This record gives sequence, C-alpha cells and structure tokens, in this order.
Amino acid sequence: MHRNAMRGWVVPVTMLGVAWVKWTVGLGGYSGYQSPPMYGDFEAQRHWLEITTHLPIRQWYTYDLPYWGLDYPPVTAYHSWICGMIGSWIDPSWFALDSSRGIETPNSKVYMRSTVFASDLLVYFPAVFLFVRRFLQHRSGRTKHVALLTLLLQPALILIDSGHFQYNSVMLGFTLLCLDYLAISSDVIGSVFFVLSLGFKQMALYYAPAIGSYLFGKCIFLGPQDGRKLFVRLAFTTLLTFVLIFLPWLTPTAIMDPISRIFPFNRGLFEDKVANFWCASDVVLKWRRWLGPASLVRLSAVLTAAGFSPAVMGLIYGAWSIAQKARDSGGLKDNKTPAPTSSPTFALLPYALLTSSLSFFLFSFQVHEKSILLPLLPATLILSGAESGGGGEDWEWGVLFNNVAVFSMWPLLKKDGQAIQYVALTVLWNRAIGYNPFALKSGLIIKALSLAAYTGIFALHATEAIIKPPTRYPDLFPVLNVLISALVFFLTWLWSIKRGVEVGWALGGLPSTKGAKDGEKTEQTGKVESSSVRKRSVRPSSSGRGRDNT
Repeated sequence: MHRNAMRGWVVPVTMLGVAWVKWTVGLGGYSGYQSPPMYGDFEAQRHWLEITTHLPIRQWYTYDLPYWGLDYPPVTAYHSWICGMIGSWIDPSWFALDSSRGIETPNSKVYMRSTVFASDLLVYFPAVFLFVRRFLQHRSGRTKHVALLTLLLQPALILIDSGHFQYNSVMLGFTLLCLDYLAISSDVIGSVFFVLSLGFKQMALYYAPAIGSYLFGKCIFLGPQDGRKLFVRLAFTTLLTFVLIFLPWLTPTAIMDPISRIFPFNRGLFEDKVANFWCASDVVLKWRRWLGPASLVRLSAVLTAAGFSPAVMGLIYGAWSIAQKARDSGGLKDNKTPAPTSSPTFALLPYALLTSSLSFFLFSFQVHEKSILLPLLPATLILSGAESGGGGEDWEWGVLFNNVAVFSMWPLLKKDGQAIQYVALTVLWNRAIGYNPFALKSGLIIKALSLAAYTGIFALHATEAIIKPPTRYPDLFPVLNVLISALVFFLTWLWSIKRGVEVGWALGGLPSTKGAKDGEKTEQTGKVESSSVRKRSVRPSSSGRGRDNT
C-alpha cells in the first residue's frame, strides 16, 4: 500500500482486517459450550445480562449467588444492564429470568458475540488509535501501522475475549485511555478513566501502584503550590467518580454486597493451573498444607508489595530527585514548575506498570490464568514503541513475553476448542510484526532464553499431541506448561525492574555515585542517555502545548 501511494487506506484496512479476525474467532468454541449444569464464562456473562435486566439494582449482588453470582464491580453491572436491555428488546427469551439459563441458540450466541465486538469497537479500538497518534506522533508511518497491528492483533486478548468469552478489552481500553490523557497532562480526565477501569474489573488494581505513584510523583515535581492543587483535584475527582459508580449501594449495610463479591478472599490461593509463583512452587512446597488461608493472604500481600515497590520508589523518588536537581540548578525558581507540567518520569510509567502488574500476577492471592492480560498491556505498549524487528532489548522481551503468555493459556484454550485459533493467531501476529524466533539479534541472555522457551513450548506441544499423560499424573502437561511460563514471567518481571532503573538513571532521577566533582560529566551523560531512552521507550510526543518535553 505504501508503494502504491495508498497510505491513507492502511489504517481503515487494518481496522477492518482486525475486526474480521475477531469476529471469525468468535465463530468457534467458547467457555462452557454444552457443559451443563454450570456451563462456563459465556453463561456467566449472559446470566449477568439476565439478572441486571430483570432485578432491582440492590439485588444484583445477592441473587442466587451459587449460580454465577455477579462478582465484578458496578461498571460491569451497568454494561451488562445496557446489553441485556438491548438484547431483551430483540428477543426476550434470551434473557428471561431463570428460564433462560444455559440457553445456546444460534441467535443468542450471535448477539452475545456482538456485545464483545461492539465493546471492542467503542472502547479498545479508539484507545489504541489515540495511543498511536499521541505516543508515536513523530515516528514513521510504517512504525505507527506496525504498532496498530501489534496492539489490535494481540493473540491473547482476542482468544480470551472473542474466543473464551469475556470483556477484558473494556477494562484495558479504559486503562489505555487513562495513559493517553496522562501523556498530555490531562491528569484529571486520566484519573476518571482509570477509576472506570477499576469499576469495570477489580483486576485493574494491578496497575494502581504505578498509576498512583506516577501521579503522586508529579504532585511532588510540581512543587508545594501547584502540586497541592493537583493533588486536591485528583483526590476530589477520584472520590466523586467512585461515589457515582457505587451510588446505589452507599448505605452501611448495602455497600458490603458488592465489596464482599468483588474481593473473594475465601476462594483460595489460586485456581486451576496458573503460571505464577504460587502454583509453580506448589509442585514442591505444597503451601496449603503448611499455612492456613489467613497466613497465605498475608504472605501473598507482603510478596506482592515487595514486588511492585521498585516501581513505586522509582516513580516517586525519580520525580522528587529531578525536581530537586532542577531547582538547585536554577531551572525551577520559587518552587514553581515551568510549562509543560507533565512529570519527567512519564517515560518510566510503562515499565512501572509492567513491574506492578507482573508482581500482582506472580505473587498475589486468587489469580486466574487470564489475568496475564494485564501485564500484557504495558509489555505490548513497550513493544509497539520499540524499533520494529530491530532486535532491541525491549523488542525481544516484549515478543517473548507475548508468545509465552499465549502459551500459558493453552490448557484453557484447548478446553474451549480454540486450538486452531490459538495456532493461527500466534503465527499471524508474529508474521504481522515481522518476528522470527530463530533470528534473534540481541544479547546472549535473551537469545538463549528465547530459544530455550520456544524449544520447550514446541516439545511440550508435540509430546502432548502423541502421548497421553500417565494415569498417576493426569495434570502433567499443564504443570509443565506452568513451569515453563512462570520462569519466563519471573525473568520478565526482573527485566522490567532493570529497565526501570536504566530509564530512571538516564532521566537523571537516580543518585550518582561519582560525587559532586563529576556532576557536570554525569549531567552530560544523562542527556545522551535520555536521548537514547526517547528512541527506545514508549513516551508521548515531545512537541505541542501541554506535552511532556523531558
């Protein structure tokens, strides 16, 4: 298209192509297909449309909880109500109270698939398009188009939302819209979108330490006067948005109905075979034999907090340190910050989001295999901002993490009848972004890790295809999947911390060990390194009013 002077058609054709892929994947199997009495996630989501359509709002979180009781925050409930009302207007039998349980008619399935499709188009697609325009404004057209494909064709999200059946793209879209507005210093609007993300799915808490630390760091960077004003605006906006979301339940007794459903600490440490620290180490340590539920909750909380603390400290200390250096050098006078007002630590935010979300996935309580979609968002943002096919560190780690994340969900996808879609989408995505797993150009560590991971993945798939697991170990293949995936996820978490330190050092937000005599040399080195960070990391345009110029 570029060679034929048809560049204007690239974006719409890309959008249409991705939409066609998503709809085609939806023609296959889904969670709980013809599996009574509880079926699966498809029936759970359909049931929520049913109860929100027919019941008073105060009964949404209390009605017949054993049968797929609503356990997501109110924005999901409102979304279900809208979809249920439209569907009931088309055909009331699809969501008839109680009598529609387990319905799998062709028309009802088409409608349910269309709700995912429409939600994608209304929230996730615009968020991705806005990201490419704001973060990659001065990059080449080819880079922008590859970034679109990288984000919109991400196999894991398509397989779970359009295949397995969920609405994760809405939560991720709200989070991405938050970043889009933080990039242009519209922090209040960004905070509203993040609260909407939290209000749609509580798993968005995976991002909260990074988002909160970035905004708090910016308040510090702006100085006492402007920083205090921003803090008050953010606090008021966040509180007001939460109040509006939970307004129907804002009584001392009613508020516990959604809260107790949203945070189910009574379910256990993990479910099924999820590629995190607890499930992988449980092969040997058997945590639940040694510790009770309360002790496991406390231990997981401590490990999770320790896991995301480098990201939190990097964002807060980095903003404070940069502001102090600027004031000491005369760049900031009278504790006032010149325009633009974006925090210089914005370049750290994607890596901090990856560190924080991976910490929750690896160490927190009650994690599902689908939760890997949360760290996949910042990882794919970093990947989309890297040089396409350039063999850089961000590129290689981003692609490896994406591919292993899809592999980690293979047992779930296999159960859903998504085997063909799993292979086709993985190959299509890697081909679209120009990735060859056997032609890595970066350092020895990532090359060795990638080759080892892909070899293990191919070997496990081949073995599973021709050999049945021993009767004594029926979960042998899922456990091996967990061990391979968890190792890559753990190393990616460590790499995200390393990259955060590197970017923070380049921006001047980390202390120098050279001493005062080398201050001028360190400052000049920081400028050169910061220029390198601009080329390699995801960050907004450095031109235009109100944009981040650091």
